[in-house]
Amino acid sequence: MNDKICIGCGAKLQDENIALEGYTTNIENDICSRCFRMKNYGEYQIVTKSNDEYIEILKEVDKTKDLVLYIVDALNFGEDITSIRNYISNNMILVVNKKDVLPKSVKDSKLIAYLKNLGLDFKDIIVVSCHKNYNIDELMAMIKKYKSSKNVYVVGNTNVGKSSLINKLIKNYSEYEGELTISPMPSTTLNKISIKLSDDLTIIDTPGLVNRGNIINYVDNSLLKKINPKKEIKPKTYQIKSGQCLVVGDLFRIDYVEGGKNSFTLYVSNDLKVKRYNMNKCTLLKDHPKTTYDVGYHKDLVVDGLGFVKIVVACKVDVYVDINVNVFERDSVI
Repeated sequence: MNDKICIGCGAKLQDENIALEGYTTNIENDICSRCFRMKNYGEYQIVTKSNDEYIEILKEVDKTKDLVLYIVDALNFGEDITSIRNYISNNMILVVNKKDVLPKSVKDSKLIAYLKNLGLDFKDIIVVSCHKNYNIDELMAMIKKYKSSKNVYVVGNTNVGKSSLINKLIKNYSEYEGELTISPMPSTTLNKISIKLSDDLTIIDTPGLVNRGNIINYVDNSLLKKINPKKEIKPKTYQIKSGQCLVVGDLFRIDYVEGGKNSFTLYVSNDLKVKRYNMNKCTLLKDHPKTTYDVGYHKDLVVDGLGFVKIVVACKVDVYVDINVNVFERDSVI
């Protein structure tokens, strides 16, 4: 019986059924055909699995009591960062990834202070960018400080950059020649993957939990590439008054229903066009469900997976977006 796994996604390799995960034309290969085509041709084949399977993996991690790195996206904190504690009680380092997409004016200390004020149960918090190799040495020092065994697990939702971060650790600190498959698609990693960085440290990647409220689950590949920022975001600020609306990339619309003169600053990918209209004359996205929000003073209105709108003055707004996408209010991060 073959027990080899794909070094790219963790699926068990098999050469019998092309429709199943882990398929390869040659069982002696190290990666499956899906990973090969993603790495070499940019062809993304979506694999849909239930979160129940991934949660069982997290429960296995909980039994180990090893150190866990919990990765979140700097632009897209989830609504409830503490939900990971429903499955894992291990000591954790909160790793805020993709710092490179935030404006340079946003200081690490501000992000860390904001997160600490939430009363989170983490041994430490660090802001990193695997793309820019930013704070990776500092992260490694934290790992060595807090780890209780040779094994350190990496967990988080899909599309937060877990595999990219591990690839950076491989490049910086080991002679391991393989790399994990990365893509903008959800559910790229399908099972646990162990990478021995040294005699004293093995990093274990896990599949990302699928956040069903994230917009990336409901767009095609071309839109996904636009949604995911590739470089530093340039915030777009609009002085706005009642009766006006903003439409973001034909994905999200916000109508200013009631309130005084206000300032909306959008933190979204530079590839997404933002247009302002008279809301009574604009028909764009009116076929989407409408939700009304009474937004407080200095709040962010977050569209899960897309970014957020910083709103300065308390007001009432109507939001139009895909019915499956989660939109929520929080205290301003920036």
